[in-house]
Amino acid sequence: MISGYPRPQLVRAGHVLLDGEWGYATDPDDIGLAAHWESAPEAFARTITVPFPPESPASGVGEDPDGALWYRREFAVDTVSPGRLLLHFEGVDHSASVWLNGVRIGDHEGSQARFTVDGTHVVQPGVNVLVVRVVDDPGDLEQPRGKQDWQPDPHVIWYRRTSGIWRSVWWEWVPATRIDRLLLTPGEDLRTVGLSVSIAGPLSQDMTLGVELTLGPDTLARAELAVTSGTLAATLTVDDPRVDAEPDRILWSPDSPTLVDARFELRQGGDRLDVVTSYLGLRSVATDHSRVLLNGRPLFLRLVLEQGYWPETHLASPSTADLEREVQLIRELGFNGLRMHQTSADPRFLECCDRVGLVVLADAAAAYRFSPVALSRTSAELAALVARDAGHPSVIGWVAFNESWGLPGLQVSRREQHAVEALYHYLKALDPTRLVIGNDGWHFTAGDLVGIHDYTHDPRLLARRYGSPEQVRAALRSEQPAGRPLVLPPGQAVAADVPVLLSEFGGLNVHTDDGAWSGYGEVITATQLPQSFGELLSSVGPDSGLAGYCYTQLTDTAQEKNGLLTECREHKAAPSLLRSARG
Repeated sequence: MISGYPRPQLVRAGHVLLDGEWGYATDPDDIGLAAHWESAPEAFARTITVPFPPESPASGVGEDPDGALWYRREFAVDTVSPGRLLLHFEGVDHSASVWLNGVRIGDHEGSQARFTVDGTHVVQPGVNVLVVRVVDDPGDLEQPRGKQDWQPDPHVIWYRRTSGIWRSVWWEWVPATRIDRLLLTPGEDLRTVGLSVSIAGPLSQDMTLGVELTLGPDTLARAELAVTSGTLAATLTVDDPRVDAEPDRILWSPDSPTLVDARFELRQGGDRLDVVTSYLGLRSVATDHSRVLLNGRPLFLRLVLEQGYWPETHLASPSTADLEREVQLIRELGFNGLRMHQTSADPRFLECCDRVGLVVLADAAAAYRFSPVALSRTSAELAALVARDAGHPSVIGWVAFNESWGLPGLQVSRREQHAVEALYHYLKALDPTRLVIGNDGWHFTAGDLVGIHDYTHDPRLLARRYGSPEQVRAALRSEQPAGRPLVLPPGQAVAADVPVLLSEFGGLNVHTDDGAWSGYGEVITATQLPQSFGELLSSVGPDSGLAGYCYTQLTDTAQEKNGLLTECREHKAAPSLLRSARG
């Protein structure tokens, strides 16, 4: 079980969720700023349930918004405490402005990760008024939108949008001098832990940071660090013989998802200023010529495509319990991981993957036009996700681009190829401890894995293409499963020496919906699903030349009806039959 705390890797006592009913208004004529709606409660004639987007039924609105979106919420503060009042927004799509008690306190662009604004200078005892204005232009193809449709109605593989506030809003009082960010990174030898901590606020000469890593009753490492600047870096040595003698009991893996607890205490002299807790998994990620290595051992990736979409709430998760159930469903079907596709994962979902034992390849939402603006926004979103999620042991890799989305000329445009190569190297610079796929699906130019999308339903053809290392390398040179070359000339030398992941395949249709998208092929019956599923997986299993696969997909999503589960998370076939069929 997870706590449901919205920021699971930096937990501090005392936080207040602002989810629930808010005032709501749309601004099709863009008059709200000039009319000062931030101070006009009468402008908010409707209500909406946050954090569900207005397009979703669960929001209570259930319609596509027209123009800017405005939100208003009152919240009470008993007393104005010493320190700072921070307001956290876990996800707002796409451009937000924030007012507290009529004063504009912050602006932010980007939908996929958390942002924070400081309201200390305007908060007051008693009732406070929080107002948020959001602009999410469906026609802006330079905006990273993932699989949110830009057309009025969903078409092909794109579905209804998730605009506005779509994840939790919460606030907390923090000390004036506090632990602001932290990252724990296992060393390659798995006997050390790299520590990076940012301290916000005024410093003094006698400040120290105490750090303790524990596993159950055992202390693995302890340190007392002098705080001489706002950034601290140190290396802790893990003092436990189990790292060598019983690695399966202490190292993190899908089979043994052991987590180490971490406690940080900021002190000034004898006074305690701030206390936060976190956790880490001792694990390493690497590759050899043909395999992904976890903790130095081959790990065959059995992934499933996770779209994170619910019919009642769209890209917003219905509840913490639903996120936990999603992870359990993935494990129940026999997968050891997932690819989070074209949206960021809820941090609570990643915590559940950490605790249950699933590896994650993390996408960012794609834009659909290539331009400096789109590239800047995409790189900013990726950087924000790395900053937010780099401490999760479940996350083993990042996916910069998908199927050349936003790169329409990638096959021939050296400029667009440079973009893929640049974001690959950018992600490796931000996070050298994980794998990065440059462009997933085809048109490989740079990456630690070659990702192939191949939706043939013929297991014999899959076996001929990927049945051995030699066949895989031949396929990279000559096959075009989607009618596009898998590897471009700039990536040929690299592709010859990195593992290959069948990063999308399957797509078996089981449904009776005449409106479903037909692009995945013929429809089969539920009774045929286990056998067809098993035949596909057995042709690309550990004895093939692949490093793993990612089956498309976990659940039906809107008009894509190729899930192993319905969009309401009902099984289409007995989990035991599907689990026993895995490759």
